[in-house]
Amino acid sequence: MSKPVGPYTPVVRSGDLIFTSGQVGIADGALVEGGVEAELAQAMTNLASLLESEGASMSDVVKTTLFLTNMDDYAAVNEVYIAAFGDHRPARSAVAVAALPIGAAIEVEAIARAK
Repeated sequence: MSKPVGPYTPVVRSGDLIFTSGQVGIADGALVEGGVEAELAQAMTNLASLLESEGASMSDVVKTTLFLTNMDDYAAVNEVYIAAFGDHRPARSAVAVAALPIGAAIEVEAIARAK
């Protein structure tokens, strides 16, 4: 699990729910190279790690929010998103933002059912 880039808790359990903070494509302390697809793939790996730390998995996710710095990346992001979730389709919002921490192109947060 990567260290947070700010003063927050990466994952919080509240009753039957698990909330994750926004995950960007950080690996080994740095943003991965390869563009938005590589960043989202790493962010999803980071998200899965947070969920696993609470005894949950990607199949327990009920809602995600994607933050994109360029909405033109939406179609490319969908391919990576589908690969991460398989046939599972949580509810999702996608929001265009002016900028993200550490120069990331995409960030993803999730709400999951606790087991």
